[in-house]
Amino acid sequence: MKLHELRDNPGATKTKKRVARGPGSGKGKTAGRGIKGQKSRSGVAINGYEGGQMPLYQRLPKRGFNKPNRKSFAVINLSIIQKFIDAGKLDAANITEDSLVESGAVRRKLDGIRVLAKGEITAKATISVTGASKSAIEAVEKAGGALTVAAAAE
Repeated sequence: MKLHELRDNPGATKTKKRVARGPGSGKGKTAGRGIKGQKSRSGVAINGYEGGQMPLYQRLPKRGFNKPNRKSFAVINLSIIQKFIDAGKLDAANITEDSLVESGAVRRKLDGIRVLAKGEITAKATISVTGASKSAIEAVEKAGGALTVAAAAE
């Protein structure tokens, strides 16, 4: 067997249908798209359209409610606060929302910063933020610090 004799198994490959290549191809001129209209043009995908039948997303029951004025909090874990204190980027004596943003521990404040209890904190830190989980407050107090939660500014 030589290189030029190599062939795929019969039926293993299928030749691509070449449309718009003249009338002899059987798919010339309009290339099987019919005449005019949105679907004959390029770049058209009518998602969710079911030919006039009520689309699936409209047939299914709607559930739940999205509160339009809900608050969105930036979240930080205790382990990250501890890491930043160890690195000297945060002063454990006075950690505020502004100092967390300044140090880079949190990207932006949003409607406030909420502290969660993932990880451990060993430093005696005084933290004042908009929100915190009960377990985070307990963990900070256990380490000898204080975590105060201020009401979110409306």
